[in-house]
Amino acid sequence: MLVSALLTSVGINSGLCVLFFTLYSILKKQPSNYDVYIPRLLVDGTSKRRSHFNLERLIPSPGWVRRAWNLSEEELLSSSGLDAVVFMRIITFRLWAHFCAVYIITIFVCYLLYYEYKYVSSKRIAYFHSSKPQPHQFTILVRGIPVSVGSSISDSIQSFFTEYHPSTYLSHMVVRRTNKLRALINDAKKLYRRIIHLQSSPTQNKYRPGNCFGLFGHKVDIVDQYEKKLEDIQENVRLGQSEVSLAGEEIPAAFVSFTSRYGAAIAFHLRQSINPIQWVTEQAPEPNDVYWPFFSSSFMRRWICKLVVVVACILLTILFLIPVVFVQGLTNLSQLEVLFPFLKSVLTITFVSEVITGYLPSLILMLFLKMVPPIMELLSSIQGYISHSGIEKSACDKVLWFTIWNIFFATAFSGSVLYQVSIVLDPKNIPAKLAVAVPAQASFFIAYVVTSGWTSTASELFRLVPFLWSLIRKPCTRSTDDELEVPSIPYHRDIPRLLFFGLLGITYFFLAPLILPFLLLYFCFGYIVYRNQFINVYAPKYETAGKFWPIVHNSMIFSLVLMHAIAVGIFTLKKLSLATTLIFPLPVLTLLFNEYCRKRFLPIFTAYSAETLIKKDRDDQNDAAMAEFFDKLVTAYQDPALMPIQLSANPDSLNSPLLSST
Repeated sequence: MLVSALLTSVGINSGLCVLFFTLYSILKKQPSNYDVYIPRLLVDGTSKRRSHFNLERLIPSPGWVRRAWNLSEEELLSSSGLDAVVFMRIITFRLWAHFCAVYIITIFVCYLLYYEYKYVSSKRIAYFHSSKPQPHQFTILVRGIPVSVGSSISDSIQSFFTEYHPSTYLSHMVVRRTNKLRALINDAKKLYRRIIHLQSSPTQNKYRPGNCFGLFGHKVDIVDQYEKKLEDIQENVRLGQSEVSLAGEEIPAAFVSFTSRYGAAIAFHLRQSINPIQWVTEQAPEPNDVYWPFFSSSFMRRWICKLVVVVACILLTILFLIPVVFVQGLTNLSQLEVLFPFLKSVLTITFVSEVITGYLPSLILMLFLKMVPPIMELLSSIQGYISHSGIEKSACDKVLWFTIWNIFFATAFSGSVLYQVSIVLDPKNIPAKLAVAVPAQASFFIAYVVTSGWTSTASELFRLVPFLWSLIRKPCTRSTDDELEVPSIPYHRDIPRLLFFGLLGITYFFLAPLILPFLLLYFCFGYIVYRNQFINVYAPKYETAGKFWPIVHNSMIFSLVLMHAIAVGIFTLKKLSLATTLIFPLPVLTLLFNEYCRKRFLPIFTAYSAETLIKKDRDDQNDAAMAEFFDKLVTAYQDPALMPIQLSANPDSLNSPLLSST
């Protein structure tokens, strides 16, 4: 919306400039207009009115531009004085300071993007070469498996890959419907935790009356009752696992493993069938990264879910405009006094008005925004991704663009357009106001950086929610270090925040440089805090080998183009046609640079080259541990719902009694 509006502004104002320049070059030549266009020359006697007709008067000419451009500073000083020279220096400094700043920051950011893209790409390849053999490097996911009459899905996979990939095919693991089993296992884990809680709490009442009214009858041991219920659930799980193992519960999808990385890559990149919707292949995630509920969905259900997610994202974006409008109302003190006249006496207090208009809006917006990442993660989980990392990458994209639209664009326009009804009713003023919409919200975004940036980073270090939960849980349960669950960093929550602040820095550095120290302090603070959290708190749940970086690159390119659009709008509004013209090549060059990076680096993040894969396979040929690795690879992608229930974090618990006799 902003880009199209700015282009409209550029078109209208450029057309008006051309029209005015043309009319001026014609009208100034008419003797009757000398008192309008050259009164000084008439008074000084350096020019006289000429009455005879000349065809040249009717032809526009740019001669006045050349004369004005060639006027030296000394000539201007002698004719108009030092004040005129100072005035022209002011115009020059507005012009060239901002113009050069836009060029310098664009060149610098593009250089950094190229350097970082190249560095991350090289680290990704180096990480691959230094890593030990991983199951996902030798495995692909195959969907749309056709089954002939009288044979199973497993038989179809076996015959197909032994025929077309005989030298590299190793094994396969058919995916099965395990939704009900997962529900039973979750119930067992909840019941197990409840039993442990009762056993570890000496003050907890472990008995209750045997009747519903509690007035008579013997008391029942709750722990004993829960243990019997848990045994029943375990038995149901075993029966369910036996039923699921039958051929009727198979899904036309399977993890197919190969004896080499190159063999898996060939099977992934080549279309396996004449029918493009059969034998569809994609890269397999790490075994612990697989999102198993996805496989129980049919193709039609996944397609419908994608449509539902698109509609849900649009509705969420629209609904989020309500808090945005409310927040922008808080930033306008006069608007508050009109809407809430009973607060007029309170708003006259300086401290209260500063808190309400300065701190409260960004705080409210930050609290509402905290609900967005889990919602986007939920929407991405039903969209058809086969891995947790895929879900988180999709959620990261959704949160980023949601933040840019609802926090940047909606805030800017609601602050300058929404509350000025007269502007909406007078469309000819809209192009001029668009150029000042973003700069008008500079103070709000500075407060937003302080609230959402500084405070969020400090709360990340303090871990407020886990700390409060720990205080509540400790008196009730007795946990050991073996039962602790190490969290993983929510990339879909933190990466969009970092990129949004990067967008603010790029777009506001030449509009409101005051925001830069606040952003600099935020990034310095975040650098220390997150390094500390990676050392002490977070453990990786999966490894994408840097696949989040293209999101960062695309966001920075968008920020640069947005900055160019704002700069064009501002220079157009100020009638600086030269600066406007010279800015126009920048977005084109930036997009060309982005296209080059997409061709040069993005394929490295999509798939490894044959050169890389074959070299790694040859390095592993003489490794004696590969035989053991291939033995484990056969069962690496077995559905956890089909494995024995593990109710404790300690792996040895599988070989020990489920519950103690206490």
